[in-house]
Amino acid sequence: MMVRILSPAKINLFLRITGRRADGYHNLLSLMCRVGLFDEIRLRLASAPVRLECSDPGLPRGEANLAVRAALIFFEALGRPAGVEISLEKRIPVSAGLGGGSSNAASVLMGLNHAHGAPFSPRRLKRMARRLGADVPFFIGESPALASGIGDVLEPCPNLPMFHIILVCPPFAVSTAEVYGRLNLRLTNCPKQITKARFKTEGFDPRRHLCNDLETVTQALHPEILSVKRQLLDRGALGALMTGSGGAVFGLFRRARDARQAAGALAVAAGWRLFAVEPLSGPAALIRRG
Repeated sequence: MMVRILSPAKINLFLRITGRRADGYHNLLSLMCRVGLFDEIRLRLASAPVRLECSDPGLPRGEANLAVRAALIFFEALGRPAGVEISLEKRIPVSAGLGGGSSNAASVLMGLNHAHGAPFSPRRLKRMARRLGADVPFFIGESPALASGIGDVLEPCPNLPMFHIILVCPPFAVSTAEVYGRLNLRLTNCPKQITKARFKTEGFDPRRHLCNDLETVTQALHPEILSVKRQLLDRGALGALMTGSGGAVFGLFRRARDARQAAGALAVAAGWRLFAVEPLSGPAALIRRG
């Protein structure tokens, strides 16, 4: 049996770091949304073991890859010997704050569950996903969602307005560990009065809510992030922000025509990649047989 999964990227429309925990993780409040930029995963069931082929030669093939670890965790829970050949076509830029690795892990869990006749509920899959990383459960549930805790406590946020999005992805990789290591919680730049309750009652407004506490840290390492934000705003974006720990930057536009015109006018450096995408709403439903 062959299962094909489109594995989407995500953006953080709001990211506030609320504190550091005793275990070294950080508590946060974030509004996350899946977007229409996809890796493609094909799963072919096998007797054993778990194997990965990937179009990106720089990514690990063993248990250091979240997609492989996701398969191992799934088969451990399944409780019987099994295997899978994973073919991963990478299109989401790596180490850009777009959640590609977490999305791939969630897609493998959902794809294997589909291929084996759905032995596990979405709640059980999310428990497996938490073992893989804080962002992984998001890719199994509803989008957009408000995330709290370390990012694994999720609540649907269905009233997000429709936007057309331009993603600008730099050629450099950003280390999430380094960004969090340099974060000074006393110098965060998000308005502290923004809470889950306010998002639910007021809805999302890019002119008031776009904010990322990690942006100033990553921007100090890569000043071109500020240049891209300014270009997007100068070309009509309602707002522009770095996503996650960076370095991808997105601009939000009301009309597709405005987004296309802005993309054509951006003066980006060699090696930068641009994508025109739209938000994905509702539950994950991107699995196909064959």
